[in-house]
Amino acid sequence: MNMSVVVSVVRVGALSTLLGLSGCGYYASRIAHKAQQTMIGMTEEDMQACAGIPTKTQKVNDHVTIAEYQRGRNIETSSGSTLIPVEPIVNIVKDIGGGAGNSCVADFRLVDGKIHDVYYSGDNDMLVGTDGVCSTIIRGCVRRSVPTESSTKGWVSAFRQPQPDTTATPTVTAPTDTTPAATPAATGAAASVAPQKK
Repeated sequence: MNMSVVVSVVRVGALSTLLGLSGCGYYASRIAHKAQQTMIGMTEEDMQACAGIPTKTQKVNDHVTIAEYQRGRNIETSSGSTLIPVEPIVNIVKDIGGGAGNSCVADFRLVDGKIHDVYYSGDNDMLVGTDGVCSTIIRGCVRRSVPTESSTKGWVSAFRQPQPDTTATPTVTAPTDTTPAATPAATGAAASVAPQKK
């Protein structure tokens, strides 16, 4: 067998492996970041219909509730091969690039029953992109149109979370007293006029 053919086969195999690994997490990260835009304004009922029942909820005050989802993913181990050493290559790429995340905590801040913010935490980065593990929580909300979802604002990155719109802050107002204020005419008292100084 010609040596140049062997070298070409090894190069194609290595390139194919690296290209295959480069896709790990990219689309999952984009889905997670897209949800941080499209789920804003979604009702709590629609959120539970597409993401499921939250793991925990915490009522902060009469207007604000935090709904928390916790999910993990099963990471399969690569089987050893005598021809192409897949597992050592995968381990080397993970050691260099990181991204062996396997858990996500997604917190949804609901203001008056509608999603205002979506935050991710945990060991949730995949091989390519950030927050990719979190796509398992919100995938149903992004793949299928939900009546109260928002639209995306421009390109959705796999590497950076979309930043919140700082101009649209929630306004939570205290209840106001609707009883009319007492006026001198209403109480029957005569209006007095202060003397003017010259």
